[in-house]
Amino acid sequence: MMRRVFGITGWKNSGKTTLTEKLVAELVRRGWKVSTVKHAHHDFDIDKPGADSFRHRQAGATEVAIVSDRRWALMHELRDEDEPTLDAILSRLGTSDIVLVEGYKREAHSKIETRRLEAKDRAPLSANDPHIVAIAADFAIAGQSLPVFDLDDTKSIADFIERTAGLTR
Repeated sequence: MMRRVFGITGWKNSGKTTLTEKLVAELVRRGWKVSTVKHAHHDFDIDKPGADSFRHRQAGATEVAIVSDRRWALMHELRDEDEPTLDAILSRLGTSDIVLVEGYKREAHSKIETRRLEAKDRAPLSANDPHIVAIAADFAIAGQSLPVFDLDDTKSIADFIERTAGLTR
């Protein structure tokens, strides 16, 4: 199955999460089924110490599924395994019209680069990444061959993603 994937990449504090959140809401409002993958820092945890599922993992379980009548989650403890590839994670997702991928700077899917004046680093990623197909910034960018969007222009960015990813009715 050919999966539509579009990335939001950028340096720390460049606006990736806020843009991803706004794009999910806009694309869902337009009737698309959207999934997301977020690359996190190595020490993240979605589980709380003392919770039953946390205790299962502490005891040594490699995978713990938590299921209710509202949602389910699957946690996989890597133990001595390597971090899975983005493709491996995408293969585990259910069906959707598009997957928005936040982070994963070095992967080879089409991406928009976020830039903010307050970002931790402002070195352009697009100069060395041919998969960056557009830029969204909170400041003016001149002399750029890629399309440049205002970071807050969610509708225009969503239009661009629909065209680029081939989302058509």
